[in-house]
Amino acid sequence: MYTPSKPIPGEFAGRRALVTGGTRGIGAAIAQQLLDEGASVVTTARTRAESTPEGSTFIAADLRSPEAITDLVTQAVEVLGGLDLLVHNAGAARVYLEGSEAIPDQEWQDSLDIHFLSAVRLVNAALPALREAENASVVNISTNGTETPSGPLLHYVAAKSALDTYTKGIAKDLAKEGIRVNLVTPGPVDTPGGTAILETIAEGIGATREALLSGVPLGRAGEPGDIAEAVTFLLSPRAQWITGANISVTGGS
Repeated sequence: MYTPSKPIPGEFAGRRALVTGGTRGIGAAIAQQLLDEGASVVTTARTRAESTPEGSTFIAADLRSPEAITDLVTQAVEVLGGLDLLVHNAGAARVYLEGSEAIPDQEWQDSLDIHFLSAVRLVNAALPALREAENASVVNISTNGTETPSGPLLHYVAAKSALDTYTKGIAKDLAKEGIRVNLVTPGPVDTPGGTAILETIAEGIGATREALLSGVPLGRAGEPGDIAEAVTFLLSPRAQWITGANISVTGGS
């Protein structure tokens, strides 16, 4: 079981953060840890959830829309008075047990929009504010499914693979401006979306969720806090010489 570390009081004091997909699961855990350590945080998703961290400012946005992303960043910068930290965690995936040929064309496009193009658009929209910040930092959230891509989720992991490549490339481009860009790659994490996907796959192949998780060397699924710990480290001054990195948080899987 995940044991939360103690917050580092004031580590993010005065820092202003935007967390996409910040209303539940991994995103909510990231937003909460930033809040606990002194940051001002804007969270976004298509709809607010009960698990949206109190103390954050919620702005509804559909990240499949370029216009919505521009409006989101404009509002976030206005609310926060600037922007120092950007975390792109938003994601969604449907499982196609019949394999990749069953994935509709629109599903491919939606996955590219949500998981890859949204990152490009977010970074481009946020760059003016990030350039004005001191020690600005961006973290994108990927998946270790990119290492073993398979048909039922091929649209999802293909888009995330593009995100991985983009993150490494933009890190080099922005390093000269002092803006750090990194990637965190989770393994199976116990979130509403992640658990539903795992259970759907398990049912489709006649296995149990426990059987699918048996290959995790550390013996359990991850929890949102496991990922939040890595993300907040990369955002912090403790990681000031880390950029273009891909931190794997998978329990060894």
